[in-house]
Amino acid sequence: MKSETLSQTKEIIQDNLDYTLFSWSKQGGLNPIAIERAEGVYLYDYDGNKIIDFSSGLMNVNIGHGNQRITDAVVKQMQEVAYVTPSCVTKARGDLGKKLAEICPVDLNKAFFTLCGATSMENAIKLARLYTGRHKILSRYQSYHGSSLGAMAASGDPRKLAVDNQQAPNFIHFDLPILYRWEYGEENLLKESVASLERIIAYESPNNIAAIILEGESGSSGCLQYPKGYLKAVREICNKHGILLIMDEVMSGFGRTGQWFGFQNHDIIPDMICMAKGLTCGYLPFGCLMVTDKIAAKFDDTMLALGLTYSAHPVCCAAALETLKIYEDDNLIENARAMGKYVEQQVELLKTKHPSIGEFRNTGLLGCIEVVKNRTTKEPMAPFNAKPDEMVVMNKVAAKIKELGMYTFVRWNYIFIAPPLCITKDQIDEGLAIISEALKIADSEII
Repeated sequence: MKSETLSQTKEIIQDNLDYTLFSWSKQGGLNPIAIERAEGVYLYDYDGNKIIDFSSGLMNVNIGHGNQRITDAVVKQMQEVAYVTPSCVTKARGDLGKKLAEICPVDLNKAFFTLCGATSMENAIKLARLYTGRHKILSRYQSYHGSSLGAMAASGDPRKLAVDNQQAPNFIHFDLPILYRWEYGEENLLKESVASLERIIAYESPNNIAAIILEGESGSSGCLQYPKGYLKAVREICNKHGILLIMDEVMSGFGRTGQWFGFQNHDIIPDMICMAKGLTCGYLPFGCLMVTDKIAAKFDDTMLALGLTYSAHPVCCAAALETLKIYEDDNLIENARAMGKYVEQQVELLKTKHPSIGEFRNTGLLGCIEVVKNRTTKEPMAPFNAKPDEMVVMNKVAAKIKELGMYTFVRWNYIFIAPPLCITKDQIDEGLAIISEALKIADSEII
């Protein structure tokens, strides 16, 4: 029986390798995990192995895997109507829009439903230009907003460099130094960061700038935290110049940072919110662009030039609506705050055992360990946008994590800790024990 299972696993993997393409990977030499089922914070492969998911898939399965409440909601909706054109309406669409308006602050009451994070971002960019009549978009280096043309151009992520010659025009990037390696104190970091942004706005002319895009909290770039007061300063700059502030909450939204949205940790209100991931937690592909009543009102008598065949897909709306109920019924946002504090305490203890831990940056349950060669010099174990020969040590660390039964996101010298929000202290201990064992490899490379 075991040999039959192994044969089935091999066939499944080979069919995927032979007939499908994989994201952000060279296509040769891949060794993917064949997942048969998933429940809670665990994945199960066809060989019966139990794998703890410490990055919630791609930081999106916030409610955990296998929640049958979503299945029931989806089946019920499909039994009623599976698809209508976006010019028609369904109860699920209206109920979801109303619920999102309740969750979002003040007058962010209008939802344009999309297919994913990238399409939320694309439509935010288009809408910002339509609304303001301006063309330039400012965003941060070391950020990620999606892999479609406009979203990738807005990103400050090196994954875009391979297609730089296809980059969309009128995107300007600004730098925001990292506190961990800033030598002059956090107060001076805030002053320099704000002054730098103001200079770029002056150089580009505020009358040409439609929007500034920022993540609610930094994600795959390394959970790079804003200087205290930075987002408030950006909000004031936007108000001064009539620039829209778009918050990308695709990764940091829906409880991930211990609030409904990451920007709520900074006491600001944006003009638009881009959503996806935690909106349906990966159970179905779905996204949303939330905008203020003021922006929406401009198009009361003017055509809104946005459109998607699958906008407001009723089945996805039903899945999202049930997902939002689960956050509330299971107190997942409160649990994210509590478990985030527990993770921080436990990683502090790990620091005493592992000299390769340079820093742990975390908000709620969106965090990463930065692995270094030397705590004094803070030299990373792998540099930004590391080449393959610079990833030798971190690849060994990642391989050990996988071997010991964990799935998590490892990038450059970062080990991400972003488990489902339903995680318990015992499960956190289980996961950190695996990471601790893998970090012994990095410890041996300390200089």
